[in-house]
Amino acid sequence: MFENENEQELEALMQSSYEFRTLYTRHRELDRQVDTAERAKIPMEETALHVLKKEKLHAKDQLDKLWSEMHPSAS
Repeated sequence: MFENENEQELEALMQSSYEFRTLYTRHRELDRQVDTAERAKIPMEETALHVLKKEKLHAKDQLDKLWSEMHPSAS
């Protein structure tokens, strides 16, 4: 996520916004958990996987919103 964005801008936002940094970290952790479950390294019920994916999407939506607020021209 945000791989195509300016690394310096991303780092500045991570430093200046606790909310963004927390959501970014949470999204990365959820991404790792979903990836691990989908590769069947850790068995997981479909319902639990669905909840993880939903939480990950919510975090992504919030990150996109914060990014857009800080970079209105990027929208």
